[in-house]
Amino acid sequence: MVGISLTGIHYVYLAFIVFILTLMIRRRDTTMICVAGLFALGFLAAETLVGSVSGVFHSFIYATKELMGTIMIISIIVAMSRVLIRTGIHETMVAPLTSFIKTPAMAFWGIGLIMMLTSFFFWPSPAVALIGAVVLPVAARVGLPALGAAVAMNLFGHGIALSGDYIIQGAPKLTADAAGLPVSSVIQASVPLVIIMGLVTTSVAFWMMRRDLKNGTWRDGLVAVPSAAGALRGSDQDEGAPPVLTRNLRRALAVIIPLLFVADVAAMFMFRLQGGDATALVGGTAVFILVGVTLLAHRNQGLEKVTSYMIDGLVFGFKVFGPVIPIAAFFYLGDAALTELYGAVLPEGSQGIVNDLGMALAGVVPLNGAVGAVTLTITGVITGLDGSGFSGISLAGSIAQLFAAATGSDAATLTALGQVAAIWVGGGTLVPWALIPAAAICGVSPFELARRNLKPVLIGLLVTTAAAIFLI
Repeated sequence: MVGISLTGIHYVYLAFIVFILTLMIRRRDTTMICVAGLFALGFLAAETLVGSVSGVFHSFIYATKELMGTIMIISIIVAMSRVLIRTGIHETMVAPLTSFIKTPAMAFWGIGLIMMLTSFFFWPSPAVALIGAVVLPVAARVGLPALGAAVAMNLFGHGIALSGDYIIQGAPKLTADAAGLPVSSVIQASVPLVIIMGLVTTSVAFWMMRRDLKNGTWRDGLVAVPSAAGALRGSDQDEGAPPVLTRNLRRALAVIIPLLFVADVAAMFMFRLQGGDATALVGGTAVFILVGVTLLAHRNQGLEKVTSYMIDGLVFGFKVFGPVIPIAAFFYLGDAALTELYGAVLPEGSQGIVNDLGMALAGVVPLNGAVGAVTLTITGVITGLDGSGFSGISLAGSIAQLFAAATGSDAATLTALGQVAAIWVGGGTLVPWALIPAAAICGVSPFELARRNLKPVLIGLLVTTAAAIFLI
């Protein structure tokens, strides 16, 4: 493999990676450049205009097939979340936890932990609406500022929970596929990084909040914005009166639904379910919850409402992953997709474009694990600037594979580091347009929330990168 010579395909692929990074730094959309990259690689591989044009479409299909499980689980979770919100079951589920919130400090950590646990199962954006309407008034009564609540929801949900994504496993699936690794290895490698990042970031944010409140320098950034919960709840004028459940039935369902997901977690450990199998179990459970609650709540209209909620969830899922498909299609070509779509177009003995580039890089640049770790963090930060968090983690996985091949470092740890950095920045803690749900539900400016998160997240990234250097 060391003797593999690079071809035009390798250099074109590398050039387009640079183009994509440049656009992300400038906060521009990458779809067009990814399509151009797919066309250019297809033309070099197929050597015909028809083959390259067709290759763009086939690459989209390949990426969609790879991502479909992730898209579906998120769509189903959102559909289920919407019916729980509209029926008031979510309020009953969270209400008992609010009795433990007595002080601003308890409110900050309590909201954060509730948000984290909910986000593991529902993802952060639905979780914001699921818990915000109930927990925030309680936090306000004990003196926690609205911006402090938004910081807690943001860091614990869009930071800790989403960067690990241990239940739904959408993030590790994307990065693991791009790096050519099993999902389980990326998940295991991410655990210490997620813990370190989470502890450092939330502790610094809490200390800064207490300091500024004490010194009188706190700015809450209150604004009048639409409710994020309302976006998931939908328009009651358009859909008729909200569905009504009896108090006892809401209480029963508020107990049964969490128990069903706890049973899923127990089954994952008992039967050693990971990756797609674990996701399928959670997704199937969510479908049954969606159907059951909808039929109970809407009665005669239940059959039609099940379809309506499913459509709402699918619209949300494809809206979130629409920008991801083109960039994922391009980066999949760096590994197995190129051979599957175009045949054996690389030199004999090639292990894929990314691996070949890694070995070539090792021959000309004295690299080491520390350089690789710093590079992955920077790559994650840059790719997160588009505000998606997910559109760039395929790139992080590919670059992790490249550096691991070049330095002999632990590919899983490098991949997990890139994933953590990309999602903490772009998943909704630093980029203003990505943290609108948490800002909206709390009624604060997303720009003020991003400013408040900046120092804690940057300090967390520095400490986590240093820890990763020792782990690889």
